[in-house]
Amino acid sequence: MPLPKFILGDNSDYPNAIYVIHTEFPRFIINLEDDDLEWFEDFDDEDEKELTAETENMIKLATEFYDREISLYEE
Repeated sequence: MPLPKFILGDNSDYPNAIYVIHTEFPRFIINLEDDDLEWFEDFDDEDEKELTAETENMIKLATEFYDREISLYEE
């Protein structure tokens, strides 16, 4: 089954949280309420250095996805 690159998620136990799930490598979930990011991958030390530099861009892409989705609901 093909998955979209990003998926929106919520949970009634965390009513203020806005989750964006990234389904492609490197897979992660981010809570846009506080930018808390959880990776679904295991990384070695070398990968972690590269990911640290890329994390800001991934947060930006997840936020842009969320903003685009919300704008579609508002139309």
